[in-house]
Amino acid sequence: MENTINWNFDNSYSRLPDTFKEHIKPIAVKNPELLIINESLAKELELDLSKINKDRLSALFTGNILPKGSDTIAQAYAGHQFGHFTMLGDGRAILIGEHLTSSNRRYDVQFKGSGKTSFSRNGDGRAALGPMLREYIISEAMNALNIPTTRSLAVVKTGEEVLRDKKHQGAILTRIASSHLRVGTFQYVSARQNINELETIFDYTIDRHYPEIRNTENPALDLLEKVISKQCDLIVNWMRVGFIHGVMNTDNMTISGETIDYGPCAFMDTYDPKTVFSSIDQMGRYAYCNQPGIAKWNLARFAECLIPLVDKDIDKAIKLVTQKVNSFEITYKQKWMEMMRNKLGLFSEEKNDNLLFLDLLTWMHQNKADYTNTFCHLMDPQSYNEPIYKDVYFEDWKKNLKIRQLKNNNSYENSIELMKNNNPLIIPRNHKVEEVLALAERNDFKLLTKFLKILTKPYTKQEDTSDFQSLLGSSENYKTFCGT
Repeated sequence: MENTINWNFDNSYSRLPDTFKEHIKPIAVKNPELLIINESLAKELELDLSKINKDRLSALFTGNILPKGSDTIAQAYAGHQFGHFTMLGDGRAILIGEHLTSSNRRYDVQFKGSGKTSFSRNGDGRAALGPMLREYIISEAMNALNIPTTRSLAVVKTGEEVLRDKKHQGAILTRIASSHLRVGTFQYVSARQNINELETIFDYTIDRHYPEIRNTENPALDLLEKVISKQCDLIVNWMRVGFIHGVMNTDNMTISGETIDYGPCAFMDTYDPKTVFSSIDQMGRYAYCNQPGIAKWNLARFAECLIPLVDKDIDKAIKLVTQKVNSFEITYKQKWMEMMRNKLGLFSEEKNDNLLFLDLLTWMHQNKADYTNTFCHLMDPQSYNEPIYKDVYFEDWKKNLKIRQLKNNNSYENSIELMKNNNPLIIPRNHKVEEVLALAERNDFKLLTKFLKILTKPYTKQEDTSDFQSLLGSSENYKTFCGT
């Protein structure tokens, strides 16, 4: 073991009973080659990459060399996958350890694609290069969009092939997270019907994420409220930028409120609330418009797990958690309205705001307008002057928007500034992501480097970005795949 890059591990989850995890080491890979290292994230983590060469870094970020202080485990959890409950766990991921910064911030460090575990079922425990690069691209784009997310620290080619639809280059992603505690973690414990285990994971969660509610009158009910609020904020942010997660299973809903698992995700281009990209979501369960409802459904599953901790009177506990879960819709609507006001530069509330918003979205849907670029046009009509924006109905709607903005008791300049802070100019366009990944498969990473640089400043006007902002054809038949 070595500690050449300044890891500072303190592995609290590893100290939990073995019920919650499996102690296992990554399986060594043949010929690791570092492709990407996220230097800005490394700096945030206070890692020092200057005293180690590329070969040693490659070995460190595959598990061929384990860092000093690591305690490698695969975590157990369960989940409702497309509505069906199953016992799960890390089938192709291993938690290396928990890194502490000088400010005592704690981060999970996880290798994804690191080999088989006892939770792998029939999987090979490995990952292909394309999906790992996709997660790196999208997660870092989400971070730049100011949306809570897990982060990507590195991608390393393994020098081995993995078989999916065909043979692909293998890769391992290093994922950084506030934790990997999920709704599915609680479901796993709840299914075992052991109250001591439930109390253990509950206490751990409070200590790790929400210590402020440790001594409240009803910490379990307060934890539910905290997670509901975090998830509500998260889903509103997804809707703000047109992000479609694609696999909102309960094992992919974090207790921290971070976006996790970027398998079949994508960003919507032409506005259609029923947009689905995931190849495995054949019924549209996780369509763009369904994400708020699915979030509530997932939170209800979380609430069920907490019932024994809320009150000894089960009927009373059910009533209390039901009230909390049902509050999601009201809270979501309020936060969605606030989000739309921000996107349209509105500082105040008016009773007809919802009608104004729905009129815009209806027009966008009927005219197949680009979701991102329509809001860009509203901020800067001269730069986004496509023929569609000369439509008579839309011109009239814009006049109504101007009238509404005059009620702000604020300047037009401030309205535009508010819009600029909430409407990205750049998103990871599907056609551009696919172009980048196709080149990477052929070991050409020049466009990837450029793409990542552009994505770090999504709200800032940059030179030579038109190709990254344009809608190339239609994404109507575009499909994404989870990579397992």
